[in-house]
Amino acid sequence: MRIGIDLGGSKIEALALDAGGREILRRRIATPAGDYGATLSAIATLVAEIEHATGARGTIGLGTPGAISPATGLIKNANSTCLIGHALDRDLEKLLGRPVRVANDANCFALSESVDGAGAGAESVFGVILGTGVGGGIAIARRVLVGANAIAGEWGHNPLPWPRDEERPGPLCYCGRHGCIESFLSGPALARDHVEATGERLEADEIARRAGAGDARAEATLARYEERLARALASVINLLDPDAIVLGGGLSLIERLYVNVPRLWAPYVFSDRIATRLLPPLHGDASGVRGAAWLWPADASDANAPQAP
Repeated sequence: MRIGIDLGGSKIEALALDAGGREILRRRIATPAGDYGATLSAIATLVAEIEHATGARGTIGLGTPGAISPATGLIKNANSTCLIGHALDRDLEKLLGRPVRVANDANCFALSESVDGAGAGAESVFGVILGTGVGGGIAIARRVLVGANAIAGEWGHNPLPWPRDEERPGPLCYCGRHGCIESFLSGPALARDHVEATGERLEADEIARRAGAGDARAEATLARYEERLARALASVINLLDPDAIVLGGGLSLIERLYVNVPRLWAPYVFSDRIATRLLPPLHGDASGVRGAAWLWPADASDANAPQAP
């Protein structure tokens, strides 16, 4: 049995998968706000509940904001700031009495969709998170690519490619730089762009709904978004050349993206033919927690034999 845990800012979700990837059981609780010790205890409680209910002991994989720094072994770059500076994997291993594999939540999304999701069968999958923030993860041959600095796939903090004059220097990003992809393509960024263009304050999902109903101003906002997303993903294709790109997060529900963006990225991709597929997620909101479970692949299922992801 594999147990996956998705540690979010507002909720912690856990599930158990059998050897074939079938979901056995799922639990969800609120994340203790700003309390690292209580967060560890909550995770341990979820694991205990699942193992008691199933009568089996499982491997443990955890998806978390940020990443474990190769330099210090401590969590960095997490928007859940109470995690930063802590040895999350080692602390959980002590508490649970077994090895724990920890990966960035976007990496878990990419892994889930690569193993048995929309990108199943693809050799390389780039997983995209388009939500409150913008993140990404890379799965190669159904394994997460972490990178030397544990930041592989962090495309959200690259500058928007091929910027227009009106896009320079770009909005200020929370990372301290201007013009990051995240500052153009997150849900709040889409809403900000609309209010700047129209004076009308709408959430991203309402902009998409109105565009579908024929609202010209909402349509113009969404068209700008699609063109920017196409440029941003074209730079990924030029660098990584993935077989599939799978979108996740709230904005992945906008169905027209899967038709319009591949048409728009063509002028920016350095190829005469573009075989990369842009796909909606098969597992939706469950992809992160499923990917955490899949951090233990079939050839590494012994919970007493830790191996690097």
